[in-house]
Amino acid sequence: MGELLDIAKTIASAARDGEQIEAHVGRTRETDIRAYEGEVEQLTTADRATVVIRVVRDGRTGAAVIGSLDGVAIKDGLEDARDNATFGTSDPFAGIAEPDGVVPVDIDPYDAELESFPTDRKVELALELERRVRSDGRIRSLRSADYGDNRIEAAVANSHGIALESRRTGAALSAFVIAGDEQTSETGFGISTSRRASDLDVERAGARAVERAVRMLGSKKPTSGKVVVVLEPEMTAQLLSVIGGTLTGDTVLKGRSLFADRVGEEVAAPFFTLIEDPTDAAAWSASRADSEGLATRRVNLIQDGVLQGFLYDSYSARKAGTASTGSAMGSTTPNVGFRALTVAPGTKRQDEIIASIDDGVLVQSMSGLHSGVNPISGDFSVGATGLRIRNGQLAEPIREFTIGSTIQRMLKDLVAVGNDAEWTYGSAIQVTLAVGDIAMAGV
Repeated sequence: MGELLDIAKTIASAARDGEQIEAHVGRTRETDIRAYEGEVEQLTTADRATVVIRVVRDGRTGAAVIGSLDGVAIKDGLEDARDNATFGTSDPFAGIAEPDGVVPVDIDPYDAELESFPTDRKVELALELERRVRSDGRIRSLRSADYGDNRIEAAVANSHGIALESRRTGAALSAFVIAGDEQTSETGFGISTSRRASDLDVERAGARAVERAVRMLGSKKPTSGKVVVVLEPEMTAQLLSVIGGTLTGDTVLKGRSLFADRVGEEVAAPFFTLIEDPTDAAAWSASRADSEGLATRRVNLIQDGVLQGFLYDSYSARKAGTASTGSAMGSTTPNVGFRALTVAPGTKRQDEIIASIDDGVLVQSMSGLHSGVNPISGDFSVGATGLRIRNGQLAEPIREFTIGSTIQRMLKDLVAVGNDAEWTYGSAIQVTLAVGDIAMAGV
């Protein structure tokens, strides 16, 4: 790890008078394995090293990307970045991050086991997952049974004295299955994730994929009406990601956020708290530093239903006249984003939430989420599949219907947050969420 930080600091120290330099140095190793009919259909292992250099001079920014840690290539890349800056458009808010005194949280979402975990054992995990899924007679075919892992090391330094490094590991087993026959078929997806490959749960990934496919067999279009929607944890994560995208300083500055000018207002049910917390080591994208080298930190976005503020990188913060929240993403063209959106958990299990609902739908998949949501108006209309809820019990499977409301109304009409919050993959927590007064359009 120290090697990467040394390289970044050396690049940053080359700044000339009137010049700002930011250097990102990263190294990644990834393994992807796909099993098919008892054989390895695909096995790839890739090692990548990348250096990204940003130079800012007179409000003009230039960048260069180098695909190795070679000293000569890096030196040439620095000159390319300098040259590219001469062609940039002058921006009074352009610049690299200044140290802000926030001390990085001492987390290390990394497990050394992945360094020595044998490839043969990785293959066995993928093959075992495929065997378990295919052994269920209700499964007609298997689209994929995959093992994947990655090890990411990163360092960033700049000519203002920022210098920070971070690393993380992750491994996953996933299955995508098809249940039914030639006349009717349904798909299901299941996954198990962990920092350690040896902790992956083959049974969980396979059983989840099978369950989600089989329970949808015989599904039909429902009749239209107003219902309570219970989002399965994976669906809640997707919804939170959409909401999180509207809570960034750049969307507010561009007039593209439905939450603009609403800080201090009650925007959600009083039991709802939304937090960005990349300092939680359990989060899949946890990190000590953002992409500008500032320490990541816990940021309350919505507290007890009241909007607290937005996420900022250094550029959007300068433009808004505020401070960065350590939320910079990307390197060649930094932007503001979230790594670990989470919510304050509720007290009820998913089955207890369902038991309290007379007329509802358990949604297990949504389609058109990004095209069907307007981040400015908040209009929400997406396709969905799931199970009907009748008198507190799961009933018949339903498909080809839409659910509609607005983000504003959905947050106000929240019925419950589950106690099943869990970090798996992605940048948002997975947790059951129930929302009332949703329009369901079927037949």
